[in-house]
Amino acid sequence: MSPVFNTPWITDWRPEFVGTLLFIVRPGEAGQEVLLIHKKTGHGRGMVNGPGGKLEPGESTLECAVRECSEEVGLLALDVRCCCEMRFVELDGPQWLGFGFVANAYSGDLRPSAEADPFWCPVADIPYSNMWPDDKVWLPDLLKAPASPQVQVGNYLFRDGDLLEHEFVDEPSVWDSFRLSPL
Repeated sequence: MSPVFNTPWITDWRPEFVGTLLFIVRPGEAGQEVLLIHKKTGHGRGMVNGPGGKLEPGESTLECAVRECSEEVGLLALDVRCCCEMRFVELDGPQWLGFGFVANAYSGDLRPSAEADPFWCPVADIPYSNMWPDDKVWLPDLLKAPASPQVQVGNYLFRDGDLLEHEFVDEPSVWDSFRLSPL
């Protein structure tokens, strides 16, 4: 059963989809670098983002983030922590609950897949103009967040992919206890 949230725009809002994004950060020659992908298929096709995707039945958000990264770019993310919960309230489309994760270590060899072309990008040069409009709101904080138990929770109002409003809320995240129940 899907969790229910109250947002400023919709009371008793329920996500139709739950997904994750994972950003691996490493030291680079010009400062910190983050692993990004050019998305080739599915939700967000043609855009830049972190590896990620939808939860599978019985899977936790952390398991999903690690699995999707491995499938899309060939890396096993290590030292992974959830930093943000995002409630995407779309007036004209599907409702998404998203979780953003950061990893500071990994193993494996970076490779493209049918879903993604990965690349390392200096944090200072992240191509926000090629990303979802909300990414420039939460991603900078996610990338500089210290290792703390506080997960940033935010509501984002969209119409046809355009960000209309957003707010951060002071409430606990459900990332730690959320699993997609089998249908």
